[in-house]
Amino acid sequence: MELRDLVNKYRPICIALQETYLKTDKHNIRHYKIFSKHHIDNRASGGVAILAASDIPSIPLTLNTNLQAVAIRIQTQSLVTVCSLYLPPSERVNQIELNNLVHQLPSPFIILGDLNGHSPFWGSSDSNARGQQIEKFLADNNLCLLNSDEKTHFHLPTRTFHSVDLAICSPPLLPYFSLTVDNDLYNSDHFPLILTDSRHNPINPFRPPKYVLNAANWQKFTSLANINSDIIKSSTIEEALNHIVNIIIEAADNSIPKTSGTRRKQNKPWWDADCQHAYKRQRKAWDAFRRYPTTENFINFKKSKAVSRRTQRRSRRVSWRKFVSSITSTISSRQLWNKVKKASGISPPNAVSVLIHNGNTISSLKDIANTIASTLAHTSSNQNYPLPILNFKKKAEKQKLRFHSQANQPYNCDLTFLELQSCLSKVHDSSPGPDSIRCLIMA
Repeated sequence: MELRDLVNKYRPICIALQETYLKTDKHNIRHYKIFSKHHIDNRASGGVAILAASDIPSIPLTLNTNLQAVAIRIQTQSLVTVCSLYLPPSERVNQIELNNLVHQLPSPFIILGDLNGHSPFWGSSDSNARGQQIEKFLADNNLCLLNSDEKTHFHLPTRTFHSVDLAICSPPLLPYFSLTVDNDLYNSDHFPLILTDSRHNPINPFRPPKYVLNAANWQKFTSLANINSDIIKSSTIEEALNHIVNIIIEAADNSIPKTSGTRRKQNKPWWDADCQHAYKRQRKAWDAFRRYPTTENFINFKKSKAVSRRTQRRSRRVSWRKFVSSITSTISSRQLWNKVKKASGISPPNAVSVLIHNGNTISSLKDIANTIASTLAHTSSNQNYPLPILNFKKKAEKQKLRFHSQANQPYNCDLTFLELQSCLSKVHDSSPGPDSIRCLIMA
């Protein structure tokens, strides 16, 4: 639940997680793909994962290491390698293995992890062996540390704050990335680290805005979409088409609202006023403890946190019972399967993967489309035809076609408006092309 809150707040394209305590990959969060590595003994202990936005090209990276690490390559402003790393405090980590991990990461790369090292370089008051090991790791591999002196971890038994979560990058990314630390624990003992790319356009280019047809002012659209037939008759086909498209788009822009283009929020139908009130009290108690870390304030925080979690569990239970009770014998099969999919967390897949073509990594959407088109063109080219078929094709292409016939065949008659309406009525709604015009607008 807290992860959904973070997604709704920051809309990240990538999320690095440590100490996932998972044994399987049978978990999902809407609009994200999960890449994970579990504990070596397949126990619900430790573990790392990366969540990548499904509408942005990404590809997993195979790592040959015994460390709890997982990596992907994802298209931000450029193709960047992201690695999630967890170094347990009780396990000894080989320095050679750390260096080997870096050598497997294509540059430029970012390492995000709970490394459990203490050093004054990233805000600790003292230094331990792990911290000194990380310092050597940074120096030996010429890496850059994005952390300042902000605390990233709350140690519950001692009620103290520490800096153990680090963001490390290769030198080419240092001028573009900045790190901030969220001041809310989100029911964890680690503060979320927020990494921002200054080159990233806030308008997501991978999710173009769409027209909201249900909120359209069709009367205004009809009055604005006035196509001059005289201009159409006196123009070439290309000029007439461009004229019609421009009129339709201009009319739609002035009469039909558009979506924002950002990803949908992670829905929480059970969140009600009681949950909101309890959560506000928890946040207020936490802020008081952060400012004045006394025993009394800590006890108040623990109490308000317990009340908030109990309220949310009760609300989820009531919401689930209400949802299940809505599945009756009177609903249609379509409604039934929609509810089953919602209950199972199933959403339509729209994942975009990075392509590997002739040994080259292709990540931009335009280059991916051009590569696919080039492959299809090559597959259907003449050089792939058997010689008998190629000879028959050449012979058939030399024959002149006669479009005039004495018979009154339907395909020789002009297309009527009634036939156009009949065809459009059978067309299903689909994704619009570059002109943003959907079939429903024309119908």
